[in-house]
Amino acid sequence: MRENLQHPIFQIIRDLADREQVDCYVIGGYVRDRIMGRPFKNDVDVVVVGSGIDFASKLGEQLHTKVAVYKNFGTAMLVHDNINIEFVGARKESYRSNSRNPSVEDGTLEDDQHRRDFTINAMAYGLNAQNFGQLLDPFHGRQDIELRTIRTPLDPDITFSDDPLRMMRAVRFASQLGFKIDALALASMVSKAERIQIISKERIIEELNKIVLSPKPSVGFRYLFDTGLLKLIFPAMQDLHGVDVIDGRGHKDNFYHTLEVLDNIAEYSSDLWLRWAAIMHDIAKPATKRFDKRAGWTFHGHEDRGAKMVPKLFAELKLPLNDKMKFVQKLVQLHLRPIVLAQDIVTDSAVRRLLFDAGNDIDALMALCHADVTTKNAYKKRKYRDNFELVKQKLRDVEERDQIRNWQPPVTGEDIMELFDLKPGRIIGKIKNAMREAILEGDVANTRESALKFVLQQGESLGLVRKNTAKL
Repeated sequence: MRENLQHPIFQIIRDLADREQVDCYVIGGYVRDRIMGRPFKNDVDVVVVGSGIDFASKLGEQLHTKVAVYKNFGTAMLVHDNINIEFVGARKESYRSNSRNPSVEDGTLEDDQHRRDFTINAMAYGLNAQNFGQLLDPFHGRQDIELRTIRTPLDPDITFSDDPLRMMRAVRFASQLGFKIDALALASMVSKAERIQIISKERIIEELNKIVLSPKPSVGFRYLFDTGLLKLIFPAMQDLHGVDVIDGRGHKDNFYHTLEVLDNIAEYSSDLWLRWAAIMHDIAKPATKRFDKRAGWTFHGHEDRGAKMVPKLFAELKLPLNDKMKFVQKLVQLHLRPIVLAQDIVTDSAVRRLLFDAGNDIDALMALCHADVTTKNAYKKRKYRDNFELVKQKLRDVEERDQIRNWQPPVTGEDIMELFDLKPGRIIGKIKNAMREAILEGDVANTRESALKFVLQQGESLGLVRKNTAKL
């Protein structure tokens, strides 16, 4: 395994460890990823049998590198050659049933491996001269990599009860790596799911975002659903599940539809917020579901209701309430518009209005709508997607000609006040709105000259008189 420790920093740690007569091991994600042949992410965890802080401080002196010390956690970190190296003393932990804070004491490497979350993260490479590069794998993590299985080193009831966030981490690794969760671990997660409620929402959303960003997020969300974790951490998404049937007529299961849309988006983009828009796009369907004897099941207005739900859901999940939230909200609000366009004759006016409302987010919106086509009917899917290509071309043509994206009025409110010697008031807004509607309808060109002519006509129709001295 020496080939996995080729970087000079490992030789430097080896030599210092031998001089100081300290046992050191690289452990966790670095070892796992080396064995799996995954890209090196520039993060290395080193376990020191003794004081990790003392060892890191001596290494920092040798490398003339600043060392960040976190005494509360017993860890220290330094950066060398763009590699983040964290040092921790080997320890063993015990937990009380009502707390996430462990009782910690010094321990051996074996003690430290016992406290690790999963077998694939409990493997270590020796860093001293006598065992340099030797794999220490007491729980058969390498075999679990070959079996593509997430398994706990100890009884999963102990592992998950001690730190309930490990249940989210199990789902995250399964989703990121395409692994399955061991049957015993899965059964334990079902029985221990309620304990996730002692974990802060900030730590939960950090893991949930990693699941959302995984190559096929539906893997993770299915595990969250099956274990009962989803209804505890994100009940609004859980509520999408299920099919009601009246008079033999049912609707599609909106939970599994949402997972399909999310996976479709994941194939197109790694943007976290576009993926959240996919998750939220039908979030209001349970609240708007109605049965009509003629039309069957309807979800009228779910896009408007969903957009109103987004800020509250972001707040509950501890997601940012900034432009990221507004982006998701906008896409939820608009996600039906391109679909309606694709189903009908595409008019320039409808395209202008879509460009006006979507602005620079039009490409993301079109990607979401393309992903939203999940019908199993091959003819319908091909028809919808062919129509989307026509809509995209129409969007390009109209934007090139009319420049509506991120539209700014060619005649401003200040211009109107100058033209007619007016003070701020409702009449200014009335004229501006009329101008905007005329441009969007295509009745007036999106140029200053055409807009000024229209504004003057509007003013005259309202009994306003242009100032002779206006210089516009």
